[in-house]
Amino acid sequence: MPYRLVARTEPSLRAQLLVPLAAILLTLLAGSLLFTLLGKNALDAFYAFFIEPLTTRYGIGEVLLKMGPLLLIAQGLAIGFRARVWNIGAEGQLLVGAIAAGALALHFESSDSVWLLPAMICAGTLAGAAWAGIAAWLRTSCNANEILVTFMLSSIALQLLYYLVSGPLRDPMGMSFPQSALFGDAAMFAPLMDNTRVNTSLLLALIASLVAWIFVQRSMPGFKLLVGGQAPEAARYAGFAQKRAVWIGLLIGGAAAGMAGVGEVAGPLGLLQRSISPGYGFAAIIVAFLGGLHPIGIVFAAFFMALIYVGGDMSLVSVGLPNSSTTIFQGMLLVFYLACFLFAHHRLQRIEIKR
Repeated sequence: MPYRLVARTEPSLRAQLLVPLAAILLTLLAGSLLFTLLGKNALDAFYAFFIEPLTTRYGIGEVLLKMGPLLLIAQGLAIGFRARVWNIGAEGQLLVGAIAAGALALHFESSDSVWLLPAMICAGTLAGAAWAGIAAWLRTSCNANEILVTFMLSSIALQLLYYLVSGPLRDPMGMSFPQSALFGDAAMFAPLMDNTRVNTSLLLALIASLVAWIFVQRSMPGFKLLVGGQAPEAARYAGFAQKRAVWIGLLIGGAAAGMAGVGEVAGPLGLLQRSISPGYGFAAIIVAFLGGLHPIGIVFAAFFMALIYVGGDMSLVSVGLPNSSTTIFQGMLLVFYLACFLFAHHRLQRIEIKR
């Protein structure tokens, strides 16, 4: 007997709250099966992933370090996602923001001005927004699909980074390594915890989370953005512009990703190099959905995803899991979340076949 999916008239609040919890549970169950097939003890693997990073000061610092960019990017993306503006290119926007901030730091490498770091933050934020603005212009002017455009722009940003660190911005004293010179102290975020790499860029992500909550939950522009994206006809009737929703959604997401790029190069890295992000821009998409596109939920989802990043690295040594285990976990988490979300908002209906 064939079935079809039918949208629920009004999904229950309990079902929506259970979606991320069910996705995490299913991911853990699938992970147990995967670890068993690899010949590893599942309990040892889960301990390495979710407990071991929190047993030392350094491990906690690493979790908070990775939580910062994930949280910042996810908050920006979620605002656009709520308006059905699908920015998939946060990775490229992060790289462009890092390039802009890094170029400024290298130009004023001998400066000890207290205004250098704020200027880098502004430059990176504006660069990320401008990179996303290319997709916004193509979407509103040429009706180009922003999913494809933002994704392809990420590849262009990566090639731009490769060119700069191998040519114009390469350190002349760097033995031909594709990286820039080290930034000066004035271009670096201050440490937040002793004997760890976490720095004050985490505060930017926390402040952005508060701003996102106010914008989404307590402001008229946030409401207009939601209506403009989800119900364009109703928005047009009420005087809300759909094109404005596209522009705002993409610019906010790009600005947040660009700021996260500044946090990377002016934080744990301290220079420009070929590898700046381990995929924060793509992982933040999972974080945004796992948090239910809600600013508060995203905070917890970012912490959980950061735990997976750090735990995945630790499991390489303590359990002997393959290097791809972190990516596999992230992929399973997204797939199970989308499946749970689908059944929370739809139900199966049997199709009667007349004979």
